[in-house]
Amino acid sequence: MYLESFGLKEHPFRLSPDPRFLFLSKQHARARAYMESTVWFSDGFVVVTGEIGAGKTTLLEQFLSELDDGVTVARIHQTQVTAVQFLQSVLAQFGIRPFNMRKAELLDALSTHLRELLAEGRRVVIVVDEAQNLDTTVLEEIRMLSDVGPGAGRVVSIILAGQPELNATLDSPELEQLAQRTRLRFHLKALTEAETEAYIRHRLTIAGAEEEIFAPEVFPLVYRYTGGVPRLINTLCDTAMLVAFSEERGTVSADDLREAVEELQWTDYASRTNRFRAGVTLDQDIIARIVVSCRGEEPQEYPLPRGRFVIGRTPDNDIQLDSRFVSRHHAHLTVGHNSAIIEDLKSTNGIYFGGRRVRRKTLKDGDAVIIGEHELLYREGDFDGSATGTQFDAELEEEREED
Repeated sequence: MYLESFGLKEHPFRLSPDPRFLFLSKQHARARAYMESTVWFSDGFVVVTGEIGAGKTTLLEQFLSELDDGVTVARIHQTQVTAVQFLQSVLAQFGIRPFNMRKAELLDALSTHLRELLAEGRRVVIVVDEAQNLDTTVLEEIRMLSDVGPGAGRVVSIILAGQPELNATLDSPELEQLAQRTRLRFHLKALTEAETEAYIRHRLTIAGAEEEIFAPEVFPLVYRYTGGVPRLINTLCDTAMLVAFSEERGTVSADDLREAVEELQWTDYASRTNRFRAGVTLDQDIIARIVVSCRGEEPQEYPLPRGRFVIGRTPDNDIQLDSRFVSRHHAHLTVGHNSAIIEDLKSTNGIYFGGRRVRRKTLKDGDAVIIGEHELLYREGDFDGSATGTQFDAELEEEREED
């Protein structure tokens, strides 16, 4: 009934990756070209990163579905594994039962099999999805795989796909050799407003739409509430279509979209991803500030009420530090009426105070911590003095005493 009311043959906004529905924006097309290049050059690595829901997996599915029969593919999904488990997974992808082998036997079996494929004139592509979860020992084993085959005859092409923190891992000193082998890196960003409209129309067309289903005023609203993130677009559009269907309408209006937003309990994308950009602190008592400085950039000042604030590289943080030296979620800052505590969230490059790496630091007025290339200066003040101790402040005081 749902499909018939809109004149569709299949669901246009499923969340599961389907290469038939891939929308090739300029950046998606470029990322695919990079992946194709590593197959034909058979050397080095290609790294493709993107935020959650940016379309990495769908892009990989489409890329792999178009490889010819002369390419052998091993695709690894489970990445929270040891080096031995990773090697076992690769061999299993090649149809070899490796589970009783020791590491030396695994390496020998894998090297032998890859050389046999080379002798047959085949190419091999190893694709690792969710590669941000790999630890450095596994990444080093992956680097070693790229050495199979003499000189220009290397048989292995390796594609690492993952969330942005993968780049920070690859930039660590212990992986310098792997970074040098990486020929191309590409980061998938969210779609623009124009691309968001094209994306929606594309998926509806693939699903069989022959008439307009979304009113023109719906598209800017979709972008406002999704930020151009494909997975969020799918969720919102599908919900809006269900709202219209429940009202027995074959088109989606702006009111249907707004009702869908209410059902999902979303606010606009900017306010969900950065409280400071949305200005929500303006109605609260400001008791401190963080001044963020980086060479070559204008300092930015963030007013701080009581609360907890996440610091990291991506837009979903309260304080965004857009740098490859900063992890996706790098640290959190807990602000009480009389003190503040910054704590490392198991980041790659850590937090530094006074030239020393610290896991946790109670901040006083004038203290500055270093995160990557950024200095964060903590300044107390700009409060009206009327605020009194709260349960939150009591909890923070307990944390400070434990520090």
